[in-house]
Amino acid sequence: MASANAELWRLGGRRRLPLIVRLSAGGQGLPERGGENAFDCAIIESVRISKSLHGVGGLRPETFRNTGGRNVNEAINWAHSGPDVFEKIPLEDIDVSNPELFRDNVAEKLFSRLRKEDPVHFCKTSMFGPYWSVTKFKDIVQVETNPKVYSSDHSYGGITIIDGESNSAVVLPMFIAMDPPKHDVQRKAVSPVVAPENLAKLEGLIRQRTARALAELPVNETFNWVELVSKNLTTQMLATLFDFPWEDRAKLTYWSDVTTALRGTGLVDTEEQRMAILGECAAYMTRLWNERVNAEPGNDLISLLAHSDATRNMAPEEFMGNVLLLIVGGNDTTRNTMSGSVLALNTHMAEYEKLCANPSLIPSMVSETIRWQTPLSHMRRTALEDTELGGKLIRKGDKVVMWYASGNRDEDEIENANSYLIDRAQPRHHLSFGFGIHRCVGNRLAELQLRIVWEEALKRWPKAGQIQVVGEPKRVLSPFVQGYESLPVRIAA
Repeated sequence: MASANAELWRLGGRRRLPLIVRLSAGGQGLPERGGENAFDCAIIESVRISKSLHGVGGLRPETFRNTGGRNVNEAINWAHSGPDVFEKIPLEDIDVSNPELFRDNVAEKLFSRLRKEDPVHFCKTSMFGPYWSVTKFKDIVQVETNPKVYSSDHSYGGITIIDGESNSAVVLPMFIAMDPPKHDVQRKAVSPVVAPENLAKLEGLIRQRTARALAELPVNETFNWVELVSKNLTTQMLATLFDFPWEDRAKLTYWSDVTTALRGTGLVDTEEQRMAILGECAAYMTRLWNERVNAEPGNDLISLLAHSDATRNMAPEEFMGNVLLLIVGGNDTTRNTMSGSVLALNTHMAEYEKLCANPSLIPSMVSETIRWQTPLSHMRRTALEDTELGGKLIRKGDKVVMWYASGNRDEDEIENANSYLIDRAQPRHHLSFGFGIHRCVGNRLAELQLRIVWEEALKRWPKAGQIQVVGEPKRVLSPFVQGYESLPVRIAA
């Protein structure tokens, strides 16, 4: 096999993602097993290993297709017992944007290398084009706090590594994809919905709904925590924030998933399909806007946008962009941390026992899980001028990706960063909410929802391990959203 420094475009009739592991012919440098080279190349895409595995122990590559818990890393470890294959990748060939890394939960293996060897790293070729990776906490903060040099504006590509050709929704105008001063006035328009006094009013309602949802869960049988708890409660909260018709509330999380999904992953296949679905969202929200713009001002998000001087005259695409931002923002952090907390506690049983012995640690546990999970793995900026970062020359127009998932594991900034510790001294010291002017506007609401879930859960099931993960999670295929499609759980009576 010739050098794999290229894309494989088709296998089984579908386009493959770019290779992230590029090895020369014959798998040079890798140990041999049973007279055969372990593999010619490792491809992270649908957990398929190249055909040279065919001759290793008689195991066919099909064995590794869609096998749930078996990911590419397990396949590689099986194939040869030598050093971790991720250490073999030449530094210049590392591409941490590959969605399979996040679905298979192995991205940290490459992030740890970049933090040590090349904290500001340039990737020449990826499915999203060339980009810089910023992987250290302090470098990320430097980019976040300098909007005059590093722009969020949608006209330059917006706030994710995913570009408009891959996802038309990401380049819509919205206040997170704006620079000051326009960003500031539009953000201020919706801030009252998550002001402390409003959160105090919402707490009783959130607790009531959470208690009801938990009371309805099956006991002594397996169910999907994502659907019955995380998605259910997040959808209810979104409906409240938008004062959205209750019977249609499932549309909100559906629209959120459509907005962020990669094409061909089961939700949308074409950009035309995506924008048609989001057009339905815009039509629905426009109807609500028209009802509320002529009514007395309310405290829901649509009413706040309709009655603010900064947003009442938005163009249709700007209205759509801001609505989608608020839907996605209200969905991803809470929903995926709600699932991530169950998984984290089950994989760190000593911390679960600590929590059950001392429920006053719940707020700290919530913050630690938000760091540990990092529900959005990155944000992107575009350089407005030539500048220097970490000793590297960033050119005007370059795409600069701040990997929160990596910064949250930076041992130089966070002590024992690779440990899950629910009683940290500074549990809110993390990057999951961003930093600076774009820090998540709803971060306190997310923490409130998560705190209440665990307060109510421990009232019902106070023993460590009573909420038990009984199978492998199915993670979202995305370099942006670090989330879960399913998490099989069983609650012991």
